[in-house]
Amino acid sequence: MRALVLLCCFVASLLLPGQAEEAEDVSEEAPLRDRTHIEKTLMLDEDKPTDDYSAVLQRLRKIYHSSIKPLEQSYRYNELRQHEITDGEITSKPMVLFLGPWSVGKSTMINYLLGLEDTRYQLYTGAEPTTSEFTVLMHGPKLKTIEGIVMAADSTRSFSPLEKFGQNFLEKLIGIEVPHKLLERVTFVDTPGIIENRKQQERGYPFNDVCQWFIDRADLIFVVFDPTKLDVGLELETLFRQLKGRESQIRIILNKADNLATQMLMRVYGALFWSLAPLINVTEPPRVYVSSFWPQDYKPDTHRDLFLKEEISLLEDLNQVIENRLENKIAFIRQHAIRVRIHALLVDRYLQTYKDKMTFFSDGELVFKDIVEDPDKFYIFKTILAKTNVSKFDLPNREAYKDFFGINPISSFKLLSQQCSYMGGCFLEKIERAITHELPGLLGSLGLGKNPSALNCDKTGCGETPKNRYKKH
Repeated sequence: MRALVLLCCFVASLLLPGQAEEAEDVSEEAPLRDRTHIEKTLMLDEDKPTDDYSAVLQRLRKIYHSSIKPLEQSYRYNELRQHEITDGEITSKPMVLFLGPWSVGKSTMINYLLGLEDTRYQLYTGAEPTTSEFTVLMHGPKLKTIEGIVMAADSTRSFSPLEKFGQNFLEKLIGIEVPHKLLERVTFVDTPGIIENRKQQERGYPFNDVCQWFIDRADLIFVVFDPTKLDVGLELETLFRQLKGRESQIRIILNKADNLATQMLMRVYGALFWSLAPLINVTEPPRVYVSSFWPQDYKPDTHRDLFLKEEISLLEDLNQVIENRLENKIAFIRQHAIRVRIHALLVDRYLQTYKDKMTFFSDGELVFKDIVEDPDKFYIFKTILAKTNVSKFDLPNREAYKDFFGINPISSFKLLSQQCSYMGGCFLEKIERAITHELPGLLGSLGLGKNPSALNCDKTGCGETPKNRYKKH
């Protein structure tokens, strides 16, 4: 103890008289950055009423329940993809997800975008790992904290499916309602920082599975990095594997850029791409924003104009996602319908092949095991590609059907030709009509489609993945 006191006295003696007090005064009086560009770019200073899309969303919900969900439930698609769409998800606002290592500025960035610094609404920040929960920031008439158990129990919200991850996770889920104009149009999700030396089991819940749930539903994904924390470990590699297929939603943010000199910033920028190149296997790399997202003014002798332009560009990106929320929602439901249709066609083909191979003396279990183990031997997938205009890039993994049929006996399904009724019509025809006419027609009613009726399976293929229209080219 005495040695510790002597050490503290020695350190104090190295400071000039009053130096500590002066440092505190400087930090307290640090100039704050002007926020007018945020208000202008996100149009927060405009008093126009929020657009009412309730009629379109009601129509979208009706299409899903009448044309897509019957086939989805009949062929148990949820057990293949673990993705069940709720009414709350259909009507939800765009979701912006913040991912990245610990203490890179995710929570600080949210505070800055919403102007929550030095208010009772602000998220707690610090140099050490501070965010241990999944924090959902939503709009509300007054400041209100909602426990994860309550969020999962509320069917009107889009978070009710999170209950499947267990009570330990729900204790790490928190919702915060804030009366902010930006949150009337978008929902922010802050996540725990990635700590490479922490095992998933130590978290007490399936962290990667929870991240995947949010990734699948996010309209925009900000992956934030600190120039001093560019090491890519196992947990970060796992995260980027989960982001595969969502490259158009990913935006890389090199935060705290004003802490580096120009030459060092260029080296860090190159090192970031070098580290991420093996993890993002696409021709067109994600957009990278280089700036410092916090309320303090940029440090002197840094590229202020460049950082400000980068920040405005990111805000424009965010605003574009908000403006195209309905288009993105319809495209998401159509993509989901395409996957459900392909799944139903494959199960139907497995079932038809099983019936064709069965004889009076056959062992049904052995016959179907042979089909599942080697579907190419029976041309399961090739038959689907040849007859139904399905894109080969949309076909599910063959291995996934081994697990699927392991818990769902083939005898529990009916052929597609038997999924018809006099009053309700055929399930397959209804979902194809939704893909080729109803959902494109809904886009056309928004003025977003030039000729929706021209979209059909013969011309585009029902397996075509909807184009992400808010992606920058």
